[in-house]
Amino acid sequence: MIKFLDLLQVNFLHKEEIEQRLLDVFRSGWYLLGEEVKRFEVNLAAYIGTKHAIGVANGLDALRLILRAYKELGLIKAGDEVIVPSNTYIASILAISDNNLVPVLVEPDPQTFNIDIGRIEEKITARTKAIMLVHLQGRVVYSEQLRAVATKHNLKIVEDNAQAIGASWQGIKTGKLGDAAGFSFYPGKNLGALGDAGAVTTEDDALAATIRALANYGSNQKYVNIYQGLNSRLDEIQAAVLDVKLKYIDEENAVRRMIAKRYNKEIVNPKLQLPEIPNDEQEHVWHVYVVRSVDRDELQQYLTDNGVQTVIHYPIPPHKQKAYAEWNNKSYPISEQMHDEVLSLPISPVMSDSEVTTIVDLLNKY
Repeated sequence: MIKFLDLLQVNFLHKEEIEQRLLDVFRSGWYLLGEEVKRFEVNLAAYIGTKHAIGVANGLDALRLILRAYKELGLIKAGDEVIVPSNTYIASILAISDNNLVPVLVEPDPQTFNIDIGRIEEKITARTKAIMLVHLQGRVVYSEQLRAVATKHNLKIVEDNAQAIGASWQGIKTGKLGDAAGFSFYPGKNLGALGDAGAVTTEDDALAATIRALANYGSNQKYVNIYQGLNSRLDEIQAAVLDVKLKYIDEENAVRRMIAKRYNKEIVNPKLQLPEIPNDEQEHVWHVYVVRSVDRDELQQYLTDNGVQTVIHYPIPPHKQKAYAEWNNKSYPISEQMHDEVLSLPISPVMSDSEVTTIVDLLNKY
């Protein structure tokens, strides 16, 4: 069986370092808001190139806290609108709804899977206050046109960077392209923890201070609460593991790029639509490698029968979910077609050449 993602082997790449840091945390007697979190925040900020990185409990909280902080700072209010791609994972949209803001869905570009920047401006109204970019599947979405639209309409750009750590646009890393960015370190991400974990990066001093307080019960001083906050803190164990793995993220992303190149070069089957490799390979870190097929379910079963695990990212678009029943009758045809056709193939820094060859051969025979 070729696993979709062999997490044990991914983490075993750094087994000795991780085990030593876990032991150090255990023996320190300090398990929250300690030196490991501080160290990881400093190193993450340095890697992304931002002034601030704030560790939080998970990726959804990272996005929730960014929008909540903008509300506390008076830059956004309940009922305001946030533009978001229609084909994202639902967490992007949940973060908007959770803040009593209105998600405005925009269809993706069928070639890149990312929000179609050319469709954004037509959705902007007097109530629009932000654009949430999702660097889906590990590919950057950004352009001078987008920056001009945001500037023209005085909109904040919030990056959902859950899938694209290490990607860059014109030398600027995702996480620094917008006004603030939310990261997920869910175990299966390119930079994955041993449980839930997340972070926010930003250049904005006031935003960073507000998020840090909000995530700690709304407190910036013990037992003094200035906001009705949350409990959303990165713990010492996860920070220690992430700090080890951060050192290797570029190297591991490079392996993903090599596998993606092989897939694109060697898979030659007209039944499959392969993802586009950007001209600047730094714009993609291949969190997932997604093919499209009109008979996706049959293709998945064929691969399963031949010992290859695959995953569908994602089978149901957000506007068809029961959670957003009020949208169920809306039509987003590009998103709907994508959700019906996409299939994610195995890709990871621990895949062998022979495993890639096996998958290529199976797909060419399909």
